[in-house]
Amino acid sequence: MSDFTIGREGASAAVRSPSDLYRAVWRWHFYAGLLVLPFMLSLAVTGALYLFKDEIDNVVHADLKRVAISEQAARPPSAMVDAALAAHPGTAIKFTDPVDPGASAEITINTAAEGSIAVYVDPYSGKVLGALPDRGTIMWTVRYLHSLKYFGSVTRSLIEIAAGWAILLVGTGIYLWWPRKQTGGVLSIRGTPRKRVFWRDTHAVLGLFVGGFIVFLAVTGMPWSGVWGAKVNEWANGNNFGYPAGVRVAVPMSDEHVDHIAKTTWSLEQAQVPQSPGHQHGGAPISLDDAVATFDRLGLHRGYAVNIPVDAMGVYTGSVYPDNLAEQRVVHLDQFTGKPLIDMSYADYGPLGKALEWSVNVHMGQEFGLANQLVLLAACIGIAMLAVSAGVMWWKRRPAGSLGVPPMPSDKRVFRCLIAILAIGGIIFPLVGLSLVVMLALDWIYVRTRHRRSI
Repeated sequence: MSDFTIGREGASAAVRSPSDLYRAVWRWHFYAGLLVLPFMLSLAVTGALYLFKDEIDNVVHADLKRVAISEQAARPPSAMVDAALAAHPGTAIKFTDPVDPGASAEITINTAAEGSIAVYVDPYSGKVLGALPDRGTIMWTVRYLHSLKYFGSVTRSLIEIAAGWAILLVGTGIYLWWPRKQTGGVLSIRGTPRKRVFWRDTHAVLGLFVGGFIVFLAVTGMPWSGVWGAKVNEWANGNNFGYPAGVRVAVPMSDEHVDHIAKTTWSLEQAQVPQSPGHQHGGAPISLDDAVATFDRLGLHRGYAVNIPVDAMGVYTGSVYPDNLAEQRVVHLDQFTGKPLIDMSYADYGPLGKALEWSVNVHMGQEFGLANQLVLLAACIGIAMLAVSAGVMWWKRRPAGSLGVPPMPSDKRVFRCLIAILAIGGIIFPLVGLSLVVMLALDWIYVRTRHRRSI
């Protein structure tokens, strides 16, 4: 008898049968896995690498990023910028302070021939060490692969969909794992790699241990998504403005946003950049050296970036986002008076902003130092193994010439109840809801096709 052609008496007897609920959950666990596992494998590998972004970048690009520590004083920032411009003519738009005594300075230059590039300069000798495309380090490449940014906004939306389905995958997986009088496959693994039960147990036990990490990483990654994250960001910041309530912003504002001129946090993506009111009173602008001295006096964490104004209305923006959230800071200086116009730190964020920034910091392996990195590395390895074990298990179970889709429940009411629960998640995450509709349509077509073949 076909999975999809059950007699009326059989259907009646199966109403509310536990096996019906199991079939429905198993079927949607299969669909969620089919959709999500390739992305989970990619995210796990790139995420594991990005946890050690500074360490890897400093090794791969050691000739550019690391210098011999010298007892002589560092050159003035303006001298380093001049050296960079002499080697790569153009317009300097950003100076990044060396993060430690053994680090180089980074000057971002807009050039006619090479586009936007990052030039690295030895702060002691003033020697230009070399250049890369702006955000051209190996870890920026990994970051863009992680978010699929290389492949356009439409493709990036798949990450948002995958995150929603990953949560579904964990929920349905826990139900399928739940002990039902079996003696193995709960916390232990039976059989050998040649046996299907080995891969089933490996998948189940791994899922138990990494499921919480999957949910955490999916939820904390959502704020950066292109649709849901952007809308929540706009709502949380209010009126597309961005600065937390209570921060003094009684200064003229430009139409430019902080996110467009410097790396920034989720909470400040919509923050507008102020204008320099000092231009109304005439006078000469302060120098880059003066601006850096002011940022040093204000106590910005080492390694801060200084965005250099390109017109009379612009400001010097100092921004830094170290691992310690308490030291995150953005300061805008009037380029004529050197007066701080807006000085904002993590303490100024609202409750939602603080919670999201903390979760993102943990997501990136920064909040708790090496322990954070190692725990998430183990989770990434477990997620990759989970994806591989799912693929092997499916291949061993799959009937020849078939996708191996788990059977429909006998009582369709059980199936409809499960869909209603899934729809709630679809309302919260619209792209996930849209993908659910698509999957329902494909499932209906699949069932109809199988039904016709069985007649």
